[in-house]
Amino acid sequence: MTTTKPASGTGFYARFGVGAPFDPNHDLVTSPVFSPLVLAIIRLALGSYAIFVVLFHLIWDGVRAHNADSFFSFFTHLSYIGLGAYYLAAGVQTLCYALRRGGGYPLQRWPRPLQFLHLLLYSTVTTYPLVVTVIFWALLSGPNTLATRFDAWVNMSEHALNSAYALFEILLTNIGPSPWLHLPLCILMLAGYLGVAYITRATQGFYTYSFLDPQKQHAKLAAYIVGVGVAEVVAFLLARGLTALRIRLVRRRSWRRTSSVEAPQAMDEWEEVERPKTPMVQVV
Repeated sequence: MTTTKPASGTGFYARFGVGAPFDPNHDLVTSPVFSPLVLAIIRLALGSYAIFVVLFHLIWDGVRAHNADSFFSFFTHLSYIGLGAYYLAAGVQTLCYALRRGGGYPLQRWPRPLQFLHLLLYSTVTTYPLVVTVIFWALLSGPNTLATRFDAWVNMSEHALNSAYALFEILLTNIGPSPWLHLPLCILMLAGYLGVAYITRATQGFYTYSFLDPQKQHAKLAAYIVGVGVAEVVAFLLARGLTALRIRLVRRRSWRRTSSVEAPQAMDEWEEVERPKTPMVQVV
């Protein structure tokens, strides 16, 4: 059984998950199911698909719908871009690790701020898609959500597959739970998006999401805003819980596999010790 090297450190960055050394067990680039090379291929493929969806949607809005100027005002699009960027970045790091056959990967030698940002991006990738999916299908979807092939493809990609992306990283990689201090940062970035939404209202004359309109929602507006924050907390707790469950199951499977290998060897050694020796007969 391989030994686990703990990451040490008690400073500022260590509180945000950036230990020293950084990722000594290579959890960020390995999987309990796939080899590093297969994991790299999957990540690069999923990242490329997400970026393709973003570019196709942006071009479609510019050429056909003529409203591309508001594309980056929607949280769905911003979070989906982050999703694709993470998968491409993680895929490149994993590919480097696979090609070096376990000899490390570039991020381990990069400055600590970049290591922190990568981990924080992971925290958003495993929580924001869950929030987006729930809010869209609960509050924003309607009869036209799947009306055309384009609408169905885009909405399923950005509001359903995004959560599948998140669950893939949570359940099928060796990455540990996000540090608790990432949660207030994720909520802070969500609060920052409110500024984007109301800047869009002031500059382009519309609300990106109807539940942010104070003239329509009145007192409900505060409840919706608090509800989004609560949804992020729930998503963060869910991600941590599923990660802890996956770690426990992987350790149990590893222990059983190790026990099944070591048990016959121990039995052979016991039989060798306990087997009576044949007495020697001396011929006179």
